[in-house]
Amino acid sequence: MEPENDTQISEFFLLGFSEKPELQPLIFGLFLSMYLITVFGNMLIILAISTDPNLHTPMYFFLSNLSFVDICFTSTTIPKLLMNIQKESKIITYAGCVSQIYFLILFAVLDVLLLSVMVYDRFVAICHPLHYTIIMNPRLCGLLVLISWVMCILNSLLQSLMMLRLSFCSHLHIPHFFCELNEMVQLACSDTFLNNLMMYFAAVLLGGGPFAGILYSYSKIVSSIHRISSAQGKYKALSTCASHLSVVCLFYCTMLGVYLSSAATQSSHSSAVASVMYTVVTPMLNPFIYSLRNRDIKRALKRIIGIPVM
Repeated sequence: MEPENDTQISEFFLLGFSEKPELQPLIFGLFLSMYLITVFGNMLIILAISTDPNLHTPMYFFLSNLSFVDICFTSTTIPKLLMNIQKESKIITYAGCVSQIYFLILFAVLDVLLLSVMVYDRFVAICHPLHYTIIMNPRLCGLLVLISWVMCILNSLLQSLMMLRLSFCSHLHIPHFFCELNEMVQLACSDTFLNNLMMYFAAVLLGGGPFAGILYSYSKIVSSIHRISSAQGKYKALSTCASHLSVVCLFYCTMLGVYLSSAATQSSHSSAVASVMYTVVTPMLNPFIYSLRNRDIKRALKRIIGIPVM
């Protein structure tokens, strides 16, 4: 089969989860509910942090950025899925597909970097408490977020530009509910060596690097907590890390589960279902994880909703 020129490709077909028409209303309702919960929950977190002066600290500054990124991350895929179900169409334009890949990579990697920045904040707070306010000053906090954004933008731009060089055959069906970079590379008819090389390099550098930093920081945190003499002090130190640790485990375990399941089953449909965990479920659960065990966030949320604060 002869590859076609990139300029002749105008659209792809997102196969989604099921071809059965009777399941489409169920899928639409399920994803619409999860999307609204994600947006509403994360916006409440941002609103609570921005309106409560007691939450104007580095930890909550990073959390508000994470909530914003989670809203953007989910908004990259779900609205298009809902629109396609509503229109009974599976088409996404070539330009739309490249744009979706760009923003997916941007916000996914930004999630990883912000989680690593947040664990660095906890590392300084627990291991160097006397120097915390000096080290985690507003300038450094802003700089860490800015560097994360710049790195992610450059990486996404590079990955997207690398995809533009690929040629595709007549088979333009994507067995997914969004344009996933790895699936797109597999559809290409031209040489994909450089694309695969860049994907693996970026995964190691921007995925493995922050994860190694998270493991190192938590090893130091555990060591510092172990040296605390009082049980109350240990509990207080652990409680400040519990929510973040839960989110890190949820995010990395779901992403690992996606690629392990896809590698084991070789089924793109299974990979699409599994990818729902890190693209939709994790951003939806983050506000609950951070608010249910955090008295400061709960107090701020009660004030916004109008419930008397005890």
